[in-house]
Amino acid sequence: MNGERYRVATGLGYDCHRLVAGRPLVIGGVEIPHTHGLLGHSDADVLTHAIIDALLGAAGMGDIGQHFPDTDERYRDADSIELLRATVGMLVERGSVVEHVDATVVLERPQLAPYRAAIHARLCTALGVDADRLNVKATRGEGMGFIGRLEGAAALAVATVTLPSGPAAKG
Repeated sequence: MNGERYRVATGLGYDCHRLVAGRPLVIGGVEIPHTHGLLGHSDADVLTHAIIDALLGAAGMGDIGQHFPDTDERYRDADSIELLRATVGMLVERGSVVEHVDATVVLERPQLAPYRAAIHARLCTALGVDADRLNVKATRGEGMGFIGRLEGAAALAVATVTLPSGPAAKG
């Protein structure tokens, strides 16, 4: 990489939100028809929030709450895909590259299989990565816990990022 020194770092992200009537269900930037949506200050997109936290963690830049606090009215009903784009922009400004993201949504219903391709495409665009650098999975709570009782949804993500190190590091 042009004589600069780089290191690879990995970050873990997790998010969960309560399911409530009267809100849209947004997962990975895609609105999914359902009777309930996720409750949160923004659009409550658990998958995108987990990916943001994984990226910030890999870059050693804190968490989503530090950059997009739920106490800030600018982020009320925010499109989480825009927050993801802003996060990627922060990493790029520091000379970092998103290498890979692997994420899992945990949601009892609705099934996400019919929306997986749209979710994958939307997230790849926001991340600025080729399709083979993002993996999105979905699973259920198998009737157990808050997910199994249809009370909420959760997501986990792992991000691998290449970071400049030493005197070449920016930021």
